[in-house]
Amino acid sequence: MGAMPSIPTEIPTTQGQRMLRVTLLALLWLLSLIAVFWTLNLKDPHLLPFRALESWVLLACCLLLAALHLLQRGKPARLLGVGTLLGCMLLVALAEYRLQAQKALVQEARIDAAQQLGAHLLIGYRQFEELRPLVSQGLIGGVFVTRRNLRGRDLAALQAEIRELQTLRQRAGLPPLLIAADQEGGMVAHLSPPLQKRPALASLDAADDSTLEQLAQDYGRDQGAELAALGVNLNFSPVVDLRQTHANNRLDFHSRISQRAISDDPQRTLLVARGYVRGLASQGVHATLKHFPGFAGVVGDTHHFSAHLGTPLATLRARDWLPFREVAGQSQALMMLGHVVLDELDAEQLVSTSQKLVQGVIRGEWQHQGVLITDDLSMAAAYNRGLCTVGVDALNAGVDLLLVSYDHEKIYPLLDCLDRARADGRLDLQRLQQSRARLDRLAR
Repeated sequence: MGAMPSIPTEIPTTQGQRMLRVTLLALLWLLSLIAVFWTLNLKDPHLLPFRALESWVLLACCLLLAALHLLQRGKPARLLGVGTLLGCMLLVALAEYRLQAQKALVQEARIDAAQQLGAHLLIGYRQFEELRPLVSQGLIGGVFVTRRNLRGRDLAALQAEIRELQTLRQRAGLPPLLIAADQEGGMVAHLSPPLQKRPALASLDAADDSTLEQLAQDYGRDQGAELAALGVNLNFSPVVDLRQTHANNRLDFHSRISQRAISDDPQRTLLVARGYVRGLASQGVHATLKHFPGFAGVVGDTHHFSAHLGTPLATLRARDWLPFREVAGQSQALMMLGHVVLDELDAEQLVSTSQKLVQGVIRGEWQHQGVLITDDLSMAAAYNRGLCTVGVDALNAGVDLLLVSYDHEKIYPLLDCLDRARADGRLDLQRLQQSRARLDRLAR
């Protein structure tokens, strides 16, 4: 028999080079696709921490990737790669130009109905100087203060800043600003410290029914006094969603209703909420009932994902809506509408933009004429539907305030968009007039 053929122990150099080339080419196209995705999601709220450098970094990445595509051997692939990246660079430049143009349009008060529309906007901020013209020209109706406004400063500095904002309004002959905070107690207390760190309202749930409401009123009075001293006149609390009974969702990073809800009992939730709202009001601070329609049956985290509520309407009316309906009917508390789809009543719209919910249930069945506010429009469940679309739909539904608290820069495209919608006849001006009357009543 002849000798067995030897098996090569090494891959020939040319084959190794070919594999390396294919791997590097695949990596190049993968990075190029990531650049395209990033371009299409430029200035997404999730990328806010990198906002200052985002456009410049993306432009540099696109330029580098385009240069690498020039090294490809095949002309069609080379042209496709370079063309795609240059297109991304053009889109980034146009997006940056458009934002700066929108900023100038708003800050220079070149929007025809700026004050009419701005009264419906409540925004967060980072730089006081950027906020000043928005306040003095009536381009917003309220301001949200949180931990970032205290970073590197003490409480007295924030107090002085709030006082200056109200002085600017007074000098301009405009109504006082709503100054909002998010002090639920427990895990959500964005001004603590330096404000006192208080337990969640759920800590009262162990009390007897006969003392529960009074304990909640005392809690609200003490917290309200502290907030009022700072200059805050609106608190995004209490959470009157019923405590969830389903298993925790590992992708629920921020909602965590089970840890924030008062109780799984609607009657006890009602007692705590009513007492708490009364306590805040005694100090001149408005409360906010959240998050309608009740998130006990919601699994998704609307900060990052879309979510649906499949709880039957009969159950919602009998249980989940009881604290909202009763406390709202007995107080001036605002009601915050969540960015969830209530499948049985309106499978197309978010609750925060649904005329069937706002006009059919809240304004219709309940005959409630209090102020309604959206949850933050920076949240993915709303933002991914289109900031302009959601803003217009919410106002047309009869919501009074649009909250833009996390990504404050969205105020510029939103106000520009609302003005164009008004000019095009896409905004219901009668609804806006009714809404303004509700806001005026709240300010008295």
